[in-house]
Amino acid sequence: MTGESKKVKVVVLGGGIVGASVAYHGLRDHGDTLAVTVVERTEVAASASGKGGGFLAGGWGDGGVTEELHRRGFALWEELAEELSLESYRKVKTLQVQGGAGRKPSRWNPSWLDGEASARAMDESTAQVAPYEYTTKAMAEAVRLGAELRTGVHAVGLVFSDEGPQRKVTGVELSNGSVESADHVVVAMGVWSALLGDWMGDDNAVPLEGIKSTSIVYEGQELAANDEPFALFCAEDPRFGTHMEVYPRASGEVYCCGLGGSDYVSGARLRAGGDCDDASKIEADPRRVEAAHASLASMASFARDAGAPSRSQACMRPCAPDALPLLGRVPGLDNVSIGAGTNCWGLLWGPVVGKALAEQVALGEPKSLRFQPAFDPARYMKAAGKRGRKQRGQQVGEQW
Repeated sequence: MTGESKKVKVVVLGGGIVGASVAYHGLRDHGDTLAVTVVERTEVAASASGKGGGFLAGGWGDGGVTEELHRRGFALWEELAEELSLESYRKVKTLQVQGGAGRKPSRWNPSWLDGEASARAMDESTAQVAPYEYTTKAMAEAVRLGAELRTGVHAVGLVFSDEGPQRKVTGVELSNGSVESADHVVVAMGVWSALLGDWMGDDNAVPLEGIKSTSIVYEGQELAANDEPFALFCAEDPRFGTHMEVYPRASGEVYCCGLGGSDYVSGARLRAGGDCDDASKIEADPRRVEAAHASLASMASFARDAGAPSRSQACMRPCAPDALPLLGRVPGLDNVSIGAGTNCWGLLWGPVVGKALAEQVALGEPKSLRFQPAFDPARYMKAAGKRGRKQRGQQVGEQW
């Protein structure tokens, strides 16, 4: 047999930044050995991968297990900006800002931060990108290289083989009743990766929680975006309950998050019939939009003059209990990998995580990034259970 029949068929669940990166790097770097199908319930970049801030900081690791993720992730973004002609990527300086009544502008304030706010230097080696541009361009290039993209359908389970001593997944059950055959499955569904635990059995919890947060965007702000493009990290504003991050973008937008009032979503809310079972259901909190606009308007006249944000939106950041990602092979299943739980650094880490997962599938181990023991999914998940007789949940007799 020759050609396509010899390739490892990889089914990627999720069309966000990690899934798009697995598909892109998988086919760009390993297209001679991999065939890729991406299954996305809503649309590419439907959640945080399209609605996040896109702040990039290579030196903000904790000095421990996440330091390599920051460093390698930051370096890869510069390469990707050139490869994919990302218009939104650029280096920016970051300022720390204290707002509030009576605050006066400092020498660090850009001219557009002209209200009750005082800025100071924070980091001169940061960058930004619009995550929607990267995720959609990476996926489009993956499709050009041969990936199959299936939207409007989603995974509802895994198909297991009974053959051999090692339990193995042979396909993915889809919501339309079909089965997508697979030699390897990569789960990259953001917070909805928690559903993997359901598919594998009750002993295989994937304890992800979605941090549901609102963000706002002001359009047509070229002065802030292009003449003085500082990223701002604002101290808590107790008047409005905000802790804002402000990111002017090269497109003329000013993006703001850290609006406060986040909702913590888990369990039944993520599952079929829940209020957050689909990215299309995640909506902005109008109370936080109003509070954030009031806070920013007190610090910057462009927001005050705008009267209201051009648009508001919301998404969910996936977070594990220890705030560390779940990366690598799923225990007991050599042909299932997961890349999830990247928390507030998902956009910085996403491409290098996706590249490393593609390498693990194609080469047997990641080369671009070490999957630290602290990231091992086994810290939460037990090996996939076998089937057979049980007594009060305990395996009894022959199992297969």
